[in-house]
Amino acid sequence: MLKFWKKKPAETPPGQPAAPAADEAQAEGFAHDTDAASLDQGTSALDEALAEAPPHPEAPAEDEAFEQVAIAEAAAPAKRSWRERLSGSAFARGLSSLFVRHPKLDDDLLDELETTLITADVGIEASTSLVEDLRKRMHKREFADASALLTALRHALIALLKPVEQPLDVAGHKPFVVLTVGINGVGKTTTIGKLARRYRDEGRQVMLAAGDTFRAAAVEQLKTWGARNDVPVISQGQDADAASVIFDALQAARSRSAEVLIADTAGRLHTQGGLMDELGKIARVMKKIDTEAPHEVLMVIDGTTGQNAVSQVRQFRQIVGVTGLVVTKLDGTAKGGVVFALAREFGLPIRYVGLGETATDLRVFDAEAYVDGLLPASLGQG
Repeated sequence: MLKFWKKKPAETPPGQPAAPAADEAQAEGFAHDTDAASLDQGTSALDEALAEAPPHPEAPAEDEAFEQVAIAEAAAPAKRSWRERLSGSAFARGLSSLFVRHPKLDDDLLDELETTLITADVGIEASTSLVEDLRKRMHKREFADASALLTALRHALIALLKPVEQPLDVAGHKPFVVLTVGINGVGKTTTIGKLARRYRDEGRQVMLAAGDTFRAAAVEQLKTWGARNDVPVISQGQDADAASVIFDALQAARSRSAEVLIADTAGRLHTQGGLMDELGKIARVMKKIDTEAPHEVLMVIDGTTGQNAVSQVRQFRQIVGVTGLVVTKLDGTAKGGVVFALAREFGLPIRYVGLGETATDLRVFDAEAYVDGLLPASLGQG
């Protein structure tokens, strides 16, 4: 049974966040919900603010989707494999049916393979490059049959992804500051909650900054994740200055020797210049405390958005210097190929991928496991 379910009192209604005992919060030296406005009143005020009791269990929960995540975590007996998670994607289904329809090695097979890759969001340039290389090798008689071609395709796809298989190491700075960015609806705040859970389970002291002050529900959502994961959240009210919230959170994290600070930001459309400029302001304000902060600018991408994700990364990278990616919603609803397009276009490290709803479904990116999950195990099989 997961840790935060163990701490829920028996009378807590299902789906409601449970507040940990006061002595536990004091023992950690943190509170789940801290008002950042009080942090500039001196060390004693900071101590008092960080020792405040967590929000009442009746505070607004994240939303229905969050409750479904909690239920799924309680019910899931074990992690599902990459193949189980990815086999339902359009990429995997398309390749499986392709080799069933075309067991013979010829140009028709390669033509359809190129079409399958393009429609799966791999991108025209990457798809054409992959297929033309395979075509040249086929004409040189390097492949005995379609099965050998499948093996060559697997190796080519892995080679494309291997350079971006770079796990995030948060041990280099204290606190290690992760600034998360991304447009509305990509699962950014949920990803922050899952990251907090991961680092907390590793024994690290984690703090969250509720920098998405544009949407009141986002602050409550982050507080709920904080309460469930035993992680303090620094926040202010709606429409507060996001840079100020994150500045105060960084001060608090340094004061209490937190190891990781994960800062949320508003779900900004990449076409809204003023909002994008504010991201630049947040980064500049952090540097007044730590010249190297943020140490990671983690952009969350919705895997179902296809090629639109490429233009999003391009815009965010220009404004705030994205250093790593998280690709979410790859559990069957996405086509799956956008990961290859992102790798070829930018070469940015893909830190994590979201293969499902529960916290354990946020996986460290593994190029071989990802490709194995997409390709049929052998001809005639899924």
